Amino acid sequence: MESALAVPRLPPHDPGTPALSVVDMHTGGEPLRIVLAGCPEVEGPTLLAKRRYMRQHLDYVRRRLMFEPRGHRDMYGAVLVQSELPDAHLGVLFLNNEDYSSMCGHAVLALGRFALDFGLVPAPAAGTCEARVNIHCPCGLVTAFVECKGGRSWGPVRFHSVPAFVLASDLMVDVPGHGKVVVDIAYGGAFYALVSAEKFGLDVCSAKTRDLVNTASAVTEAVKAQFKITHPDNEDLSFLYGTILTDGKDAHSEEPTTNICVFADEQVDRSPTGSGVTARIALQYHKGLLKLNQTRIFKSSATGSVFTGKAVREAKCGDFKAVIVEVSGQAHYTGAASLTVEDDDPLKDGFLLK
Repeated sequence: MESALAVPRLPPHDPGTPALSVVDMHTGGEPLRIVLAGCPEVEGPTLLAKRRYMRQHLDYVRRRLMFEPRGHRDMYGAVLVQSELPDAHLGVLFLNNEDYSSMCGHAVLALGRFALDFGLVPAPAAGTCEARVNIHCPCGLVTAFVECKGGRSWGPVRFHSVPAFVLASDLMVDVPGHGKVVVDIAYGGAFYALVSAEKFGLDVCSAKTRDLVNTASAVTEAVKAQFKITHPDNEDLSFLYGTILTDGKDAHSEEPTTNICVFADEQVDRSPTGSGVTARIALQYHKGLLKLNQTRIFKSSATGSVFTGKAVREAKCGDFKAVIVEVSGQAHYTGAASLTVEDDDPLKDGFLLK
């Protein structure tokens, strides 16, 4: 009986076989696979240079981590790197099913917990209820505040964004199959097109996910073809990341507002989307629908999970009036693994199901 209950042990892998040690987390249902060890050195003097280097020389790491059979088309990842910023506790490169994101709020919430629990930041003083973690993302320095107890993470995490702003308001776009539609373009560390699903005859809360994905993808491609995305400070950030379909409830309310974010290669965010909430808050503030420090609740139409968000102060980004947004949510650990890649594995770079 005792032997039957013994925990099975896997045989050790060949020490010559590359292995990536990862910790898996999720925030609001959206996964995050953090590389703990095994990634080749990512070279470059700056974080954005490291992002370019990884894209050009180490993209097989992204594919092995994100794609099946080790991942799936909606997997999301983070590779920790050194930052050139003196105030940063860590730097991070974000991985998705297509490329390398400039910002990811759900990942920042998870990385705040991870950094504290894995000793990447100084241990908080006895009695401290919240630890500060400065995370250098490709979009800039983002500060996470981690509730803690006894030096370990406990409870929700919040972060303060880079300056968020509206690039284009009430932009007319010709969306194939739908005609001319008015959309907004806002930046929350990444650029999003934002539009109510009702303009396409869809209820973001009850429509089939495939219908929402098809519609959001059509909007993304239309905006890319008809409008030039430009970040005032850096060309590396000048791209449309995806489209967020909303329930149209942008005016301040105590009731949640629901959205779905479709980004990268039709990847669906299970969470309300941290950078998306940031962009939505910036848009609502820009249109006079929200005041400073008015909290809103944002719900994911995919899972029903929630984040809260508020604009905490005004800022500038180039010539744009901007706001610093605070987003709060709960991150969870889901497991850890060692992912081996044997030389004779025909799927060692993974594959992406269409």
